[in-house]
Amino acid sequence: MRPAPPPLALEQRLEMGHRAAQGAMYRQDKIWSRFSNDKVDIAHVLTAVLRTLHKALPLDAPLTALSIGSSNEPQFRILEAACRGGLFLLDIEQAALEVIAERTARQTTDHVRTLHDDYRQVLRDAAAVDTFRERELGGQRLSLVTLHHSLYYSEASFWHELLANLYQRLLKPLPVAGASADAAGPVAAIHAVLMASRSDDRTTTTWLYNHFAEKFFDCRNEQDLLACAEQLRADPRFADAQVLTRTDRVEFFVDDFEQFMAVVWMILLHPTVHQYSLQQQREVIEWVYENLWSQGQPLIQLQDHLVIYRGRGIPGLL
Repeated sequence: MRPAPPPLALEQRLEMGHRAAQGAMYRQDKIWSRFSNDKVDIAHVLTAVLRTLHKALPLDAPLTALSIGSSNEPQFRILEAACRGGLFLLDIEQAALEVIAERTARQTTDHVRTLHDDYRQVLRDAAAVDTFRERELGGQRLSLVTLHHSLYYSEASFWHELLANLYQRLLKPLPVAGASADAAGPVAAIHAVLMASRSDDRTTTTWLYNHFAEKFFDCRNEQDLLACAEQLRADPRFADAQVLTRTDRVEFFVDDFEQFMAVVWMILLHPTVHQYSLQQQREVIEWVYENLWSQGQPLIQLQDHLVIYRGRGIPGLL
């Protein structure tokens, strides 16, 4: 545990906490990215996925990718450099896309395209995915699809068919129709990351969400990525796949209480899903101040990784 920051008076910390609740999600995520090792953790696994694809594919085969809901995050630089065949960034946050659009225009990065839309709508079912591929991707299939925390914003009941449709309708197929998956690939992959759904540790993002969402909105986190992976392994549509999982530990702390609270509101899905009243906000602010920030206690995130490789000829890294 790090040294405790200087104490804040009650009115000062309440003012900072309430102000943080009004922030834009992409700014909250930038704070999380800067002061946690979340993106480092994601980059480690993403790089392992890319290493697997590079080993399995010919050197002259350009990679293509769709990044869903993480368009201006640090891993953009990895994807931009690796996926010279085309990188498509789908995001509901216009401000996040504008950051990328300005950068790509300034740096003449012609293989990157931004798509402003809600993945829950444009990828809602098989027909929608086919339409999206033809309209937005020019009919091409992809080497990689990433969902870095974006599954957080859809119901767990939506995931299985979403992942099946992405796997069947957006990823590149095995080189020869009907070829043995054990002799080919991996030719393409999906990488998803999500906060673990259960934890008894009061310093974790999982506990924080479950405690306050249940108390105020009678909701708990039912988004279990590891359980989803088990269901995918039993689905015949993934017969030629490697479905791999792992859980990592991430830490977040910043000695600016307003920035700390900005990330707390992002975790609590305020106001995108749950709208906490001013009194409820006050209770959250005080709990976080007393139990975490004033003690120099980092917020811990246990996060699950899911990687789905098409083809089993080479064991995929995770």
